Amino acid sequence: MIKRLTLTALGLVLLLVLVLVGRTLAPRPAPPPAAAAVPPVPVDATAAVGRLAGAIRIQTVSEPEQPPDQAAMLAFRTYLEQSFPNVHATLTREVIADGALLYTWKGSDPALKPVIFLAHMDVVPVDPATAGQWTRPPFSGDVDGGYVWGRGSLDDKDNLMSIMEAAEILLDNGFQPKRTMYFAFGDDEENGGYRGARVIAQALASRGVSAEFLTDEGGAVVPGSMLGIASPVAIVGIAEKGIVSVRLSVSAPGGHSSVPPARTAIGRLATAVSRLEAHQMPARITPALAGTFDAIAPELPFPRRLVLANRWLFGPLIVNQMLLEPQTAASLRTTTAPTIFQSGIKDNVLPTDATAVVNFRILPGDTIDGVVQHIRDTIHDTGITVAPLTTPPGRNPSPISSITSAGYRALQQTFAQRFSGVRVVPNLLVAATDSSHYGAVTHDIYRFSPVAVPADALEAVHGINERIGIDSYVKAVQFMAQLMRNAQGD
Repeated sequence: MIKRLTLTALGLVLLLVLVLVGRTLAPRPAPPPAAAAVPPVPVDATAAVGRLAGAIRIQTVSEPEQPPDQAAMLAFRTYLEQSFPNVHATLTREVIADGALLYTWKGSDPALKPVIFLAHMDVVPVDPATAGQWTRPPFSGDVDGGYVWGRGSLDDKDNLMSIMEAAEILLDNGFQPKRTMYFAFGDDEENGGYRGARVIAQALASRGVSAEFLTDEGGAVVPGSMLGIASPVAIVGIAEKGIVSVRLSVSAPGGHSSVPPARTAIGRLATAVSRLEAHQMPARITPALAGTFDAIAPELPFPRRLVLANRWLFGPLIVNQMLLEPQTAASLRTTTAPTIFQSGIKDNVLPTDATAVVNFRILPGDTIDGVVQHIRDTIHDTGITVAPLTTPPGRNPSPISSITSAGYRALQQTFAQRFSGVRVVPNLLVAATDSSHYGAVTHDIYRFSPVAVPADALEAVHGINERIGIDSYVKAVQFMAQLMRNAQGD
């Protein structure tokens, strides 16, 4: 009997090994066909960089919870007209909702579904306390040391200007699209896109527009070492997290601090927030993250490839390892971030009210309603009011876009043509873009910037010394021109 059990156990172990190795070595989905060599469009680098620098100098700043600065936006729209005469002579331009822009480049074949290119004109403010820490003034648009410096150079005037430069060059070369293309430029993305992108999306939907795919900011071309592989990586967001901020508030009798009750308003609310941090929403591997693993696994050493290829067995190990770092943990769960705490007027007065705001970035599969229920279940205090903020309103996670669609294949083809040796990796975007407003217009939304960004420069987005490499920007213009060609489906 013991011998039989031993043989059975050995057989099961052998079977497990065969399954693990077999899944690890199993053929992966075939890569896209090798892209035919296509020379890049010629770009006058000095002129193109100069136009980007000029765009940066226009301070189209979105202040928190404020409407866009109309004078700055008008100046920027005028600058685009002056900078891209071919585009404005050929495409139809509409000013939507007092400041956002929609360009229509009519295709020759109305049977083909259109393509939409998104970008935004506004930028985040510069913290006055950090202005002196910039190597170049934040709105200088200085061209120095191989970079264009200034707020918006990576978020998001590089994308907007590269789209316009690409269209101007293609028009110069006599290009006529078969497929209609839209350029949609919001003016309040940094405040959620509710005044600009949402209204553009509603206008397109009301016209019956159903797009083949849509591109927006989100990823970048980064060193492969960031994901543990040798090849450079083009990160393409195929989904993005939702977002909601929730206010927690509690009231108490107040009084003199010399005779405090057992539970003060501040103490009660602090306990609730502490519980939320200690008991966060469950972590899991979403289909978007699974796509990331599948894309990088073939380039990993065998042991790591074995783990990623057999997530049915090693999933808990992967999750536990990723939860150790905030950057990777954010891809696994709806995050909990207390951001505001307000209470009290004097050191010896017990406050009668205390409020806190907690920001949640919602993982695909979770919802705003689920977050609110999680809060109530976790804090165990019916005396604390829980209410999602409506300014700005929350939004649920986006659907996950296809990685087998014609649009995704066009992206893969274009990256192969313009970035040597790059591996295109689908990803979950943990931040937010205004592409989330376009769900009624297209099923396939791809979030990326065709810009090579060193790891140390990524921190400059919304931070100090935001800048873009001159060569990277020229390459972005060439990428956008090639993508517009490839999007025609020839």
